This record gives sequence, structure tokens and C-alpha cells, in this order.
Amino acid sequence: QVQLVESGGGSVQAGGSLRLSCAVSGNTYLRACMGWFRQAPGKEREGVAAFDTGDHSTYYADSVKGRFTISRDSAKNTVYLQMTSLKPEDTAMYYCAAARAGRPCPGGGLWLLLSNWNYWGQGTQVTVSS
Repeated sequence: QVQLVESGGGSVQAGGSLRLSCAVSGNTYLRACMGWFRQAPGKEREGVAAFDTGDHSTYYADSVKGRFTISRDSAKNTVYLQMTSLKPEDTAMYYCAAARAGRPCPGGGLWLLLSNWNYWGQGTQVTVSS
């Protein structure tokens, strides 16, 4: 089992920055795909970024490329999402996610599919005002 606890959300003005953290417990010694998703009111949950703990590959949604950075501190068992140049359309609940341990991140955009993710955190709210 894997447990995920997010923190770091808040309110910020457009153009500002935030760093989200996801504390991971469970099978942290195994290779896994870790990710961040978000869900705005009235919209479907969508993928933001993913990180392969095996080869350190990263994946980003087109809407956040060049602005968001996903990373991991293995010593702290924590995954981060550094968000810069925030826009009002980035406002959403952000969720940390983990795929089944022992497998790499699925490529070809398949990491965006919710069905490829097995564990979810409770979410942290990010609000960007114009």
C-alpha cells in the first residue's frame, strides 16, 4: 500500500509561484511512476506532470510545459511540483498520484489516463487570482 499526503497549496496572484509537496509512504523502495493531477470545479481531473523514479524521466501536460517542474527527493520520500508563472486557469484542486509499484511511467501520453493510477492523495487547493 502507498499513502500520499499533499501540502503547499494556497492563494497566489497571477504570475506568482507555489511549490506543492507530496509525502509518500509505503513501497517507496520500488520503482514507481509518481504524478500530479488537478481538477477544477465542473471539469474532469487532468494530468499535470509525472516522474519516473527509476530513470528520472519527466512528463508534462502541454498546458504547463515550461512553467511547472516535477521532482523527487528520495531521501525525504517526497515528490514536488514547482509551479511558476501561475495563471488563473491553473486554479484547481491538485492531487498527488502513484501508479502500481515496480513499473515505469507509461509513455506515449498514456500517463494522462486516470486508469493507469492506483493511489491518490486527498488534494490541496491552488487558487490563482488575476
